[in-house]
Amino acid sequence: MSEKRVLLIVGGGIAAYKALELTRLLRKAGVAVRPILTKAGAEFVTPLSLSALAEDKVYSELFSLTDEAEMGHIELSRSADLIVVAPATADLMAKAATGRADDLASTTLLATDTPILMAPAMNVRMWEHPATKRNLAQLKADGVAFVGPDEGAMACGEYGEGRLAEPLVIFEAVMGMLSGGRPLAGKRALVTAGPTVEAIDPVRLLTNRSSGKQGYAIARSLAQLGAEVTLVSGPTGLPAPAGVKRVDVESARDMLAACQSALPADVAVFVAAVADWRPDEAFGIKLKKGKDGPPALHLVENPDILATLAASGPQRPTLVVGFAAETNDVEDHARAKLARKGCDWIIANDVSQPGVMGGEENAVLLISKTDTERWERASKDAVARQIADRIAKALS
Repeated sequence: MSEKRVLLIVGGGIAAYKALELTRLLRKAGVAVRPILTKAGAEFVTPLSLSALAEDKVYSELFSLTDEAEMGHIELSRSADLIVVAPATADLMAKAATGRADDLASTTLLATDTPILMAPAMNVRMWEHPATKRNLAQLKADGVAFVGPDEGAMACGEYGEGRLAEPLVIFEAVMGMLSGGRPLAGKRALVTAGPTVEAIDPVRLLTNRSSGKQGYAIARSLAQLGAEVTLVSGPTGLPAPAGVKRVDVESARDMLAACQSALPADVAVFVAAVADWRPDEAFGIKLKKGKDGPPALHLVENPDILATLAASGPQRPTLVVGFAAETNDVEDHARAKLARKGCDWIIANDVSQPGVMGGEENAVLLISKTDTERWERASKDAVARQIADRIAKALS
């Protein structure tokens, strides 16, 4: 780690004192630390203490003639292997999410193309506020990584989620990002996500409850590991992850065509909840209620995207991963799907569990031809990172 550099942005909050211990841990590991101390952060820790532990100058003013002459803010923003924001206050997150640049810290975050790791810390009500949730979602979509926050007692006397993660936890996250590098650089990835919709008439359609969150998280994680990612997405309300090419589709046939156009790829991960059937013919006008009751719909089978792309051929991806959303006998159904579809892995989840279908968490099994791994329930972002890491290992 002796050649690694971290730019540490210290926001304003009582938890800023933990940034000192984080700095000490990084320096002990041989990582160079260059600090930016916000005006609010200086209310809690002194520039002298931060500078002494970092063994480097502390930067704080955007319009400092001396600092700009020695290390302009553009160069400062790109001088490190990783930018760490700890604590990442609600204000800093809001500025970064909306692209504001009114001080050195926010300008640095806007001017960089360096990976960013944020460690949020704020009052539980601030953390749970819809505005913070929107900012968090936007930052994740922009490719920002997060560690914490933790749940516990706060300096304000309240209890809940919003505590800054402990310095050792942040340190481990930093070391992971610094040592992981971009193992998928030069690799092409195809990911499908969201539902498909099949028209009955110009108004009505057949679809499902998929939110697309797991697929988008996997696309984002693969891109963060350096892959060139094409995300073929059914209709969702999610923003495209940073650095990911998104192709919007509606029907299963549209999704198959878009996937075939995205080939060749080194890995394909089929997360989308594709409709198994569609009406054989969509009505050209809106159907009306009548005396004879509802119209009869004749359903026909949609193309099998996973089986089609998993079939052997010159454009078959090296690694083909399918998903199986099941409500019962999850492992048995998933293993049967693995054999039937001809893919390399099936990632199965029990969508009958509360909070999985359309929610923020997932509990999955990774099933290969020889093994079954049961993963602990975790956030969909955490599951996505695990999947991306396994893919990187498999392709290395």
